[in-house]
Amino acid sequence: MEMQLYILHVVPFVILVYLVFLLFIHPPRAVVLATLLGGLTIGIINALADLLAYYAHWWHYSIDGLTFHLPLPFYLIPILVYGGIVYMLIWRLWRGRWHWLALLLLVGIPLFGFVRDLYDSAVPQSTLTWDSFLAGPLDFLLWLLMFYAGFLVFRRLASDREVPVATN
Repeated sequence: MEMQLYILHVVPFVILVYLVFLLFIHPPRAVVLATLLGGLTIGIINALADLLAYYAHWWHYSIDGLTFHLPLPFYLIPILVYGGIVYMLIWRLWRGRWHWLALLLLVGIPLFGFVRDLYDSAVPQSTLTWDSFLAGPLDFLLWLLMFYAGFLVFRRLASDREVPVATN
């Protein structure tokens, strides 16, 4: 039941926010595709790591409606937000006076994701439960791996000629 409520209340909102960013940033089609494929890389690595963590007893999700022990709708946020929106913002802000913000996103998002997971594991009624002392360091490495692997896919597909001209 909890997963159905998540699908009903959170998924449409995440899709709407992603579409709003597309409307205002207005990137070329190649950049949109690159951000989505980078986000899909994040989502796939995240799902595979969560499945490995479940079977290795590092961490697990305690929520109703799991598919193969995974909360599949949860992976929409890494795909559309951490991949789609963040990579699109990095692409848009990379050149010009807001370059520092692109660098902050590039460094800050993996740290934010880890701190969010750390907080979620400490809250008693959370959906994420860390079962091992290895969960923290492995989750940190997971965030670094999945975010920068997705960014590598994004940079390979969004060539430099797609980078917008700086407007001061």
